[in-house]
Amino acid sequence: MLKLSRLADYAVVILVNLGDQDGVVTSPFLASETGVPEPTVAKILKVLSANKFVLSQRGAKGGYRLARPLAEISVASVISAVDGRIALTACVEGGECDAGVSCGLCGSWDTINKAIRDTLEAISLETMRQNSTCGSALMAKNQFGGVSTR
Repeated sequence: MLKLSRLADYAVVILVNLGDQDGVVTSPFLASETGVPEPTVAKILKVLSANKFVLSQRGAKGGYRLARPLAEISVASVISAVDGRIALTACVEGGECDAGVSCGLCGSWDTINKAIRDTLEAISLETMRQNSTCGSALMAKNQFGGVSTR
């Protein structure tokens, strides 16, 4: 099974939430908005800041904001920033074979890996936000005393 890491998933959630905010917001605010534990939010924001996805502002009115619009941030770029290069197998793009011996498929995974990477590169976080089907469920939860969506 191909599966996104939890940190990469959280990073996308945090960035999309930041895209819904006006101005600067704090790490605890993002934690309460997203349900991601605050220490994890802080860790992810540090990575996102180092990779120029978010800008940090220090001081009493400090916090984080997007460095650029969601439409200019691809899913692939977030995954790469959090997890490193997108690779289905260790031998993709000339890497070493995990088995230590030749399996006879050297280079065969490159085509599949490129298709996945290209697809993720073509999907922006704005597209993810617009295609979300859980927004109405979050609004309903908020109306009945659940987590805030704003």
